[in-house]
Amino acid sequence: MSTNRIKSYGKLVIETEISGAKKLFKTINSDFAKVISKLSKIKGKVIITGVGKSGHIASKISSTMSSTGTLSQYCSPTDMSHGDLGIISKNDAIIIISNSGKSEEFKSLLDFAKKNKVFVIGITSNAKSTLYKLCDIPLLIPNSKEACSIGLAPTTSTTMSLILGDAICVSLMKVKNFKLKDYKMIHPGGALGANMLQVEDIMHTGKKIPIVSENSSMKSVIVEMTKKSFGHVAIKNKESRLIGIVTDGDLRRHIRKALLDVNVKEIMSSKPMLICKEELVINVLQKMNANKITCLFVVNNLKEKKPIGIIHIHDCIRYVN
Repeated sequence: MSTNRIKSYGKLVIETEISGAKKLFKTINSDFAKVISKLSKIKGKVIITGVGKSGHIASKISSTMSSTGTLSQYCSPTDMSHGDLGIISKNDAIIIISNSGKSEEFKSLLDFAKKNKVFVIGITSNAKSTLYKLCDIPLLIPNSKEACSIGLAPTTSTTMSLILGDAICVSLMKVKNFKLKDYKMIHPGGALGANMLQVEDIMHTGKKIPIVSENSSMKSVIVEMTKKSFGHVAIKNKESRLIGIVTDGDLRRHIRKALLDVNVKEIMSSKPMLICKEELVINVLQKMNANKITCLFVVNNLKEKKPIGIIHIHDCIRYVN
């Protein structure tokens, strides 16, 4: 079989699934908004379940939901009918994913939810199904051609379920005002954890900050620079605002016999690059590399410019790598 023929097969699958996604886009309505509103207010957890391929999709959505600020748990309907219904409380909500909406495995779960007044959301493509009729809010996936060559294997339908699940998770993030700092707390490991490190996590603070007042002599600057070993010294005014910096490079450029007696204002750089503690370390490293800077002072904000820390390029490299 030719390479071009194989490529055409792959492109056809993607085109078919994109077509399904476009149809799904048009179905986002007031019922979707009601689902988000309900899930954002529940006091318990969101239990997500499905059979077969839908079960795998349910597991992934549950994982995404848990990592984005909404407590969630995946459980198979078979396990639930054999004792795991006990994980469900009245404070929970249930999302059932079934393309046909007819799976017998959900019967005991739907009966249990009804008796115990547990809120149920159904994701299905069948408006005549048991799931659609018995759940509290149905989210209808449009009927769309499966991408497989015989039109039977769940492909387009599972992709649409996954997209809809992501839409639910991300919408909940927005409604709950879930921020980077929240995500960082529950995802400290791996490359993602490293990429979410903020300056405040690794900056040097307190007495480690090399800093002198604006009336200091260059002798005081050199003593402070040598003592703190950053090759940089911040200059502050009476209001403790950073008004400039002196680097070891500045010393070399201005070296002369009377340098020690010169006021620091004559030597300092008055418009240094500054950063805030909320910035990502990986972005700060890029700034340093682009501007050939080895140290940056951290200020409370770029308006008041009160120094609260200092960060060295080696700190960034150590943590990012």
